[in-house]
Formats: sequence, structure tokens, C-alpha cells
Amino acid sequence: MQDIAEQLQAWHAAGRSFAVATVVGVSGSAPRDPGAALAVDAAGEAIGSVSGGCVEGAVYELCQAAIESGEPVLERFGYSDEDAFAVGLTCGGVLDVFVQPIRPGADDGLDAGIAYIASGTPVALARVIAGPGGLVGATVAVTADTHHGALPPAPSTAQPSPAAPLPATRPPRHLLTALERAVVTEARAMLDAGRTGRIVLGLDGRPCDDRDQGTVTCFVESYVPAPRMLVFGAIDFAAAVVRIGRFLGYRVTVCDARPVFATKRRFPEADEVVVDWPHRYLDSQLDRIDGRTVLCVLTHDAKFDIPLLERALRLPVGYVGAMGSRRTHRDREARLREVGLTEAEIGRLRSPIGLDLGARTPEETAVSVAAEIIAHRRGGSCLPLNAGDGPIHHEAPATPEEPRARRTRRTHAA
Repeated sequence: MQDIAEQLQAWHAAGRSFAVATVVGVSGSAPRDPGAALAVDAAGEAIGSVSGGCVEGAVYELCQAAIESGEPVLERFGYSDEDAFAVGLTCGGVLDVFVQPIRPGADDGLDAGIAYIASGTPVALARVIAGPGGLVGATVAVTADTHHGALPPAPSTAQPSPAAPLPATRPPRHLLTALERAVVTEARAMLDAGRTGRIVLGLDGRPCDDRDQGTVTCFVESYVPAPRMLVFGAIDFAAAVVRIGRFLGYRVTVCDARPVFATKRRFPEADEVVVDWPHRYLDSQLDRIDGRTVLCVLTHDAKFDIPLLERALRLPVGYVGAMGSRRTHRDREARLREVGLTEAEIGRLRSPIGLDLGARTPEETAVSVAAEIIAHRRGGSCLPLNAGDGPIHHEAPATPEEPRARRTRRTHAA
């Protein structure tokens, strides 16, 4: 939803109703990751994508139906050999798509969530995608220190009499249910880690298996600032790495201690160019790096590299790569041992940086570096796709709180 947040905010500000279809589960060679979204407004305008084209038409129709009915729906799209006219994924994967109608001013959680996303404020949007009917579609927007929206209490098991129907109103905001407290706690933890995924809770808020009766499945989307790429060394190769880093969606910083080389004119596509000693700059950024942060050390000069890598390899960042020959790498490892790094810490270093593509030019080298970053992040084998017969798209490692996809309504493909 972050990719289409600006248009959603415009629709919302104009008071236009719309529906958002979000990928909430994938398996096999599905074309998009969880969180990919398509939105349709009441006038029929569509933005975004959930499948790259395979099922867009069917999802568009679901969005229109949701706007008309006001009811959310969870739909599964797969692939069927038996029915040539079935709407599905020709790649053989499975997508679970949650379609939610949105009417501005009708839901505190959605209203706040859209505003936070559009403003760039880190927020986790937790939406109930499966569970008791009164809960499906309920949304809570969670930030680091507050939350908006509410989950109504679990429906009573007693049968109401005709004279005493269940109240339609939600509880006061200060009367949080155990379920709401649990959702807020889990969503805040996922926001802190920058994770998007599903959680399954009992109506009492305790974690449980999705096969249990009386469960609530929430899809939590974490909207956080773009991941950072720190490029150390203002050399010609760095300019190409900056360009491909921006292409991959990173916020890119170039840092070099030499002011004659570290200039905005030489790196116009960098988000920022810093003149400082690399290790000193890294020390100043400890509160702005996380497990998604990528460090590319291109200086291949020991007086810059060693103090920087000594710190970097002890930080919980996603990737650390360093440029240099194999001889330089062996010398670098020896120096890192001398300053006290363990073998496990040194083992985190990707050096020489990049995959063996036979690259020679700065642009080819940048592709090599980007390929290694992607493979490291996604768990790729780095082999040609025709060398195997498994799924093309790697699935993220399963965790206890990410259950199998739940099926509702009709199924487009077996």
C-alpha cells in the first residue's frame, strides 16, 4: 500500500470511497510479495497491482463488489489445469488476497493508517482478515508509542433474544480487550523489526494455531522508511552502485573522508554525500540502521577499511561487503583478527564483494554487487534458473505466527 499511498491519501482527503486489495499470503512461484496492493475507487479508477497482470481483472471486480456491498472478502487465486477458463496464476503459485472497502471517516484505524503511511511516519497496520464475522475488516494502526482504532470484544456464545440484540457499537477506547492488547503488542514488535506477515490469536489474545477453533487471523503490514545503503569510498564504481541501489529502493548515502571526491556533483543520484572518516560516520548512525541496512565498503584501503569493518561486522545489519582482490581479502581478514574479531564475525563479511559474473566495468560490477545483496536477502542459490526445477520465487522462512493461507468464498483454482 505504501507504493500507492499518495493516491489513496488524495482519494481519502476528497471523501471518495474505495477498496484496497492486498496480497496477504503467497506460496509457490507467486509474482508479488505480501503487502502488494491494488486499489479501485468508486468511479472505477485503479492503481497498483497484486499479481503483475495474472489476476488483476478478477481482483478489480472484487474491489468494485466490495465498494458496493461494504463487506471485506478474503480470496484465493491459484492455477488449474482442469479449467482453461479459470482465473488464476499461470506461474503455478497461489495468492491470498484480502479486499477491504474503505469509506473515509468510518474507521479510526484505517483513517489514521492511511495518514501515517502518506506522511512517511513508521506505522504497522493490523487488519483482521479471518475470524468471527464481526471482527473481519477491523483495523488497528500502531506506531511506536500509540495506536488508533479498536477491535470489538469477542461475540458472546449465548443466543441473544429478539428483545435484546447484541449492541452494534464498539467498546470505549479505554476499555481494551485482551485481543486488542495482543494485536497491538504483536504489531508493534513487527513494526520494530520492519516485518510484514500474519499472526493468529485466540479470542483471548493468546497465540495459537490457525487450525484451532475460535481464532482470529490478522495481517500486519509494517510501513517503515526505505532501507539504507551506505557506500563507503567515493570512487567511480561507487557511482554505479549508488544508481542500482536507488533502483532497488534503498536510501543511499556515500561517505568518504576526502572532500575532493565526496561531492554531490560526482554522485547526483545519492540521497546524501558525507565527508567524514567512514568509521566515525558509522558510529554516528547507530540509531538509524537496522537489519535491512546494507554496507558496501569500496575504499580497499586498510586505514579506512579496518576501523570501519571492525564496527560494521559487530552490528545487526543485513549485509556487509568489501571490495578488493583475494590477496587484499586475506590481508583484511588477518588484520580483523588482530583487532579482536571472531571467526563468526569475520564470516559475515562478503569479500571480494559481489557475485562472479565476469564483471569488469563499474556498471557490471554494480550488477554483481546488487545480485549478491538480493541473493543474500532472499536466500537465492545464485545458480541459473534453468539449473533447477523448484519454485522460481523463494519463500521466506516460515515462522510459527505465519500460518497456512485460509480459504473463504469461492476458490478460483485448486
